[in-house]
Amino acid sequence: MQRESALKKWFHTCYPQQDFALSFAAADADFRRYFRATFNDGHTVICMDAPPDKMSIQPYMKVQKLFQAINVPEIYHADEQLGFMALEDFGNTPYLAALEQDKRTEVHKILLLEAIDELIKLQTASLPDQLPVYDEAVLKREMQLFPEWYVQKELGLSLTEKQQQLWQQSVTTILPVILAQPQVYVHRDYIVRNIMLTHDRPGILDFQDALYGPITYDLVSLLRDAFIEWDEEFVLDIVIRYWEKARAAGLPVRTDFDQFYREFEWMGVQRHLKVAGIFARLYYRDGKDKYRGEIHRFLKYLRKTSRRYHELRPLLQLITELIGAEEVQTGYTF
Repeated sequence: MQRESALKKWFHTCYPQQDFALSFAAADADFRRYFRATFNDGHTVICMDAPPDKMSIQPYMKVQKLFQAINVPEIYHADEQLGFMALEDFGNTPYLAALEQDKRTEVHKILLLEAIDELIKLQTASLPDQLPVYDEAVLKREMQLFPEWYVQKELGLSLTEKQQQLWQQSVTTILPVILAQPQVYVHRDYIVRNIMLTHDRPGILDFQDALYGPITYDLVSLLRDAFIEWDEEFVLDIVIRYWEKARAAGLPVRTDFDQFYREFEWMGVQRHLKVAGIFARLYYRDGKDKYRGEIHRFLKYLRKTSRRYHELRPLLQLITELIGAEEVQTGYTF
């Protein structure tokens, strides 16, 4: 309540002599909270509360300037010391809600292709040396969340010496494929919960952790989601459409689609391992259980992909030893 009172006081200084009602809008997995200020004339502004002792709003402001090629919220006012921002309001309908409300395949395809158009605009505008690099150290640190938090905390296990060997073999196999990819701006959380349905083009949120890294990462985030899942044929179709659009835009994707799809899938393995660890950490360290129930979906993704590529058999063996075998339809094989 103390932060909310301080936010109201600050907001009054930004909009003096204007009456407004403040209501809770959303909360993130981290420490940020969002409120909606509704003025007497009906227009609204989003207020971000990011406690400065927990995090800084400076990365958000920096990336917002770099991401002007896409539809990101305008920053009306900001106070870095207090940790408050007044932002453009993109409304109440994230892509996830729209996709769950209308389950028709053709609607899902239209919305996802619009999101891909925005992604390609972002990638086309990418410049080196503007954002930290998504390098081997970061990728490896993220993957390590899987044994540290999912295996040790969620499963209550420690890897045996043989399992440690399987894990290290998997890491050293996956990373070179990811690091060899062309690099672009990476939103890093380009998921349907962070894309808003607006009247003209998708609105993109939650971009403050952006890096400069693998070109397939955001596509994986979009199509291998925590809260919604599509069948293999649908995902393959969307990936092909992205690849065609990316090539037409002059982006440095592979000219051979099979190679590009392999990179997409292997990037997915890195992200699935990371997210499973993050969701476990949110529960065991931060007491947030909203995401814990979705870990199974990323384990399913991992099983499917590690079955599909013989180089990933050590990872498949490790996952099978840890959580058992589960028969799944693997679809396409490369």
